[in-house]
Amino acid sequence: MAEALKKDIGKIIAEGTQIDEAVKEAVKEAVLRHKNAGNSIVTMKDGHIVWLKPEEITV
Repeated sequence: MAEALKKDIGKIIAEGTQIDEAVKEAVKEAVLRHKNAGNSIVTMKDGHIVWLKPEEITV
C-alpha cells in the first residue's frame, strides 16, 4: 500500500494540476479573509506595487 501511495504522490507532483488548484484555492481564501477582516492587500499592476483597500478587493 505504501508503494501505491508513493506512485500516486509522484503522479500528482509530476502533473501539478492538483497542486496548482490547491494553491489557487488557498490564495483565494487568504484574500477573502483579508477582505472580510478589513485589511488591505498588496498586488502588482503594470509592473508596479499597488495596495488594494478591502472594498477594492475582488475574489
